[in-house]
Amino acid sequence: MSRSDVDSPVARLLVSLQLSDSAFPSGFYTMSHGLEGFHQRGLVRPAEVGDLLADLLTAAVGPGDATALARAHDAANLRDWDAVTDVDRILFSSKLNAELRVASTRSGRQLADIASEAFADGPGAEDIATWANRVKTKESPGCQPVVTAVCYAATGVPIAEAVASDLFAFAVSFVGAALRLRLTDHRGAQVLLRRAQPVIEAVTLDAIARPLRDIGGFAPVADIVSAGHERAEARLFTT
Repeated sequence: MSRSDVDSPVARLLVSLQLSDSAFPSGFYTMSHGLEGFHQRGLVRPAEVGDLLADLLTAAVGPGDATALARAHDAANLRDWDAVTDVDRILFSSKLNAELRVASTRSGRQLADIASEAFADGPGAEDIATWANRVKTKESPGCQPVVTAVCYAATGVPIAEAVASDLFAFAVSFVGAALRLRLTDHRGAQVLLRRAQPVIEAVTLDAIARPLRDIGGFAPVADIVSAGHERAEARLFTT
């Protein structure tokens, strides 16, 4: 079945919901996306969690992961696997800390492995399997946003929905970490996610328009915090 046959908006929505679900075992549950490091250093208070999330989305995740997802989605739609690999390598190189590189590739490889099985009997199965094999054989680093892009493109999910879904998954994971760090409660978590939605919309539009050469965010404090978190004696999260 070709991508042109994937013409059901409901089917595409269900794919987006499945891949962005916090219960999907891609490893997001093990990450705080820098929040634990900020918390350990006393750099974030409960009232500031939403601002930190917005800053990371705008300055780091949007220019980095979300842009890579958009450009990889373009290439995957053309089945240009060498171009997808180029995006993957650029994104991997843009991550300054080993902790971030390892977390992204570990999550990406897990996603590739699970998706190649979960979507094996549906549209795009061949494309997902092709990319999963490239990741497995280490022809490409396998960063999570790039694997996600391939899965979305293969199943007919449009680029805007793909980028927004992955950004929302990031926000859910970040807020979930805030819950476990006792920086918010369940009611507050929903408020944080609602307030993040306009930011996610703006970041999505920017990522879609940003060229490949501009992949990479600028969040020096987050990079410093991540570098310290790598060497922390006690950690609840991998990032």
